[in-house]
Amino acid sequence: MKKDFLWGCASAANQFEGGFDEDGRGLANVDIIPMGEKRFQYSTGRMNSLELSEDFFYPSHTGTDFYHHYKEDLKLFHEMGMKCFRMSIAWTRIFPNGDEDQPNEKGIQFYENVFKECQKYGIEPLVTITHFDCPIHLIRTYGGWKNRIMIQFYEKLVRILAERFHSYVKYWVTFNEINMVLHLPFMGAGLVIEDESRELQDMYTAIHHELVASAMATKILHEIDPECKVGSMLAAGTTYPNTPNPEDIWLALEKNRDVYFFLDVQSRGYYPAYGLKRLERLGIQIPFCEGDKELLEENTNDYITFSYYSSRLTSAAQTNLKTTEGNVFATLRNPYLEASEWGWQIDPLGFRITLNNIYDRYQKPLFVVENGLGARDELVPDGKGGYTVEDDDRIDYLRKHIRALKQAVEEDGVELWGYTTWGCIDLVSASTGQMSKRYGLIYVDRNDDGSGTLKRYRKKSFYWYQKVIQTNGECL
Repeated sequence: MKKDFLWGCASAANQFEGGFDEDGRGLANVDIIPMGEKRFQYSTGRMNSLELSEDFFYPSHTGTDFYHHYKEDLKLFHEMGMKCFRMSIAWTRIFPNGDEDQPNEKGIQFYENVFKECQKYGIEPLVTITHFDCPIHLIRTYGGWKNRIMIQFYEKLVRILAERFHSYVKYWVTFNEINMVLHLPFMGAGLVIEDESRELQDMYTAIHHELVASAMATKILHEIDPECKVGSMLAAGTTYPNTPNPEDIWLALEKNRDVYFFLDVQSRGYYPAYGLKRLERLGIQIPFCEGDKELLEENTNDYITFSYYSSRLTSAAQTNLKTTEGNVFATLRNPYLEASEWGWQIDPLGFRITLNNIYDRYQKPLFVVENGLGARDELVPDGKGGYTVEDDDRIDYLRKHIRALKQAVEEDGVELWGYTTWGCIDLVSASTGQMSKRYGLIYVDRNDDGSGTLKRYRKKSFYWYQKVIQTNGECL
């Protein structure tokens, strides 16, 4: 690996930051998505309320309280050796309602403090501007991203971030997993599904507005700091055909195009022909306005970031094949792969395949910003008077995936700038809302019911990854 390779870890404000109602922060869509059986209903926009309810528990309101522990956490990240910290901005901490003329200075100050700590430890921040984050006021008043006025509010957010933080941040990402709008429209775009006959049209309208906003953000960030790098991000994972049947192969191609569609626009600067034809068949209108095509064409991404947890499998045959889960996407169960307790299939070679497929298609630098294993962790004595977690399963998962990553770089020639595991520290699972589905290399004493001291403990994987970084990936 290159000497300047950015090894690090990743997080999201709405999953670990906490302080949801402190220092002027407003309410966001992610704040009203509860843990429990109603979580999926809320995430997809089929809820019946945009208010908080005493009937639900909202673990994201506290997360693992980075808001009050950021100095302690960043010190731990430095001890681990992290060279890069992928984080996100809580939109409502900067603009509580989203449509104010002036930002919330206390929110600005918090992130400046975080960036100064990163600078102190030589940690490069990679900042996602919007990670499943939309002010509730913008949803109530304007309908979320199906309304074009959202571009104007997002532009204001981007401009403030660029002006205030350009001296701290070199790497930006415009939207987290932008393709998730098609699967979790409320979480991804603040869409409430009120009319199912318009659901698909509303989703693609929101997608177009986010794509235009992303290009606008790229333009603004480059104008304010010509040296910065602006990337796009999607939930990736190659879909395999179940058999050599050409119908299976065609269906797998279509499933992969569903993912690449977004990158085709952001990396090439225009809607792909297959996408236009498909939307035409579905009767969906892309709400182009004057200047949209030029903006998309002239402001493509500098690099591509993505999450990878598992591959997928599809079949054109109507059979009783078993299905499983994986980063929200339901998929056929692959008999050649093991799976986590939550049904996410473990496929390191699929990681290498995905890296190659994306790089072959776009020939742009890549950055892996999420990859990790959700598992139940048990805190045990470490033999030194403290506690740890013997998370060998997580180490094994990461070892195999980093090995595949290295093969993609060193044997296949993929240009890769960095790799950040999900996550650096335990946080609330986006898919389930649980704390017990843990991803971090640092354990946080917090439970599904909200109890716990919030004390931090280094897991066995903390020391393992520390050595990986020290040796630039040689010691796995």
